[in-house]
Amino acid sequence: MGTGDTDTDADPLVAAVRRGDADQVEDLLAAGADPDAADGTTGLPVLCRAISAHDQPVAEALVQGGADPLRRLPDGTTPLLRAVETGSPGLAWAVVPETALYPGPLREELLDHARRQAVTDPETELRRRTGLPGPAARTRQEDESGCGHERRTLGGLTLGDAHAAFLTALEARLRLRTPFADLLARALTRPDRHHEVWAESASVLGARLDDDTWAEATRLGHDPDPLLRLFAADVVLSTIIEDAQRHEPALQGRALTLLPWAERERDPDVLDLLLNGLTWRNGPGTDAFGLACRTHPDPRIRSWVPELLDCDEDGLRPQGLAAVLTLARDPDPDVRGHVCFWLWHYSGSEPEIGDVLVELTHDERQYTRAHAVAALARRDDPRCVAAEHRIGPLEPGTDVDALPVTAVWWYQRRQQEQKDHG
Repeated sequence: MGTGDTDTDADPLVAAVRRGDADQVEDLLAAGADPDAADGTTGLPVLCRAISAHDQPVAEALVQGGADPLRRLPDGTTPLLRAVETGSPGLAWAVVPETALYPGPLREELLDHARRQAVTDPETELRRRTGLPGPAARTRQEDESGCGHERRTLGGLTLGDAHAAFLTALEARLRLRTPFADLLARALTRPDRHHEVWAESASVLGARLDDDTWAEATRLGHDPDPLLRLFAADVVLSTIIEDAQRHEPALQGRALTLLPWAERERDPDVLDLLLNGLTWRNGPGTDAFGLACRTHPDPRIRSWVPELLDCDEDGLRPQGLAAVLTLARDPDPDVRGHVCFWLWHYSGSEPEIGDVLVELTHDERQYTRAHAVAALARRDDPRCVAAEHRIGPLEPGTDVDALPVTAVWWYQRRQQEQKDHG
């Protein structure tokens, strides 16, 4: 902390904001602290301090505690506009008040500002603001799903590179139909499907659930450029998932029209998304294609095979059963993990399945071992009891709810109940 910060530390709220202590900020605001208190170093509201630090939890706490994100600052901006400038969509949305989305001057100002920022290069802007030549330091910011953006820092200033993601989401929130081509162009500025700019474009298009968007995406699936096909596949997958989540019949069966595309697709990144889409609407034709994928060189493709196979009341067909058993012994641990998770939900009673599950209780990964034990317990296979100790203590950082660690207990309880009712 610099010497210029000492005097303002007398204000506990300012000090808590500087420390990034969101819990303390909430407590102080609940006790009556002024949410618009000024930072003595800059003279600006503490909300601006949190925004410049890219501290979303603190900024959110301040706004929820009454800080005004629309307060006009000496330079003519507002805390909200400054949040948009950070290039961190989550931070910007954390301070957007509902009133800024109502028709009127505030909404137009926000939309115009977001559009200007969306075409600004973060590194160029940092050099302009700091007068330094660069290059800027880079760090990756991700959420729990692995989606995120890059932050660039130069001369103590930091900007994210996801301005376009905020604009895309804002336009959708305001029910403005941005053309497919424009959203594609934005995505291609960040050619990474785990980048917020790309992901937001695909998500917004997928949420439309209309024939025109589906047709544009599937036409793009014939493009020779694999990057364009990847975006198209992301859009159709987003559409299928959105439809399933809304429980609407609008696109019932449409996923199966992806099968010819999947059969001709040679890029594994694109094929991975197409197979994901096919598993949401399994049906005739996917079984044969699934069997054809069982020897694919990319483990992601092999992992989808069980979900593409036909199952009836008697279980898997002989070829399908053979494929699942082979993949459960795949040399790639991710494939084994995916297949084991599928077997955990599989209700077929083939004895070979139980045998391969016992093998999987010795797998190198705790995730796979735990699901193998749980699958045995679900099948009321007594071998689950002896296998339970192979799961071992939960590895550091593992969420207990992420693993089915109580399955054997429930199996033993069912067995006891059956004896009691004998």
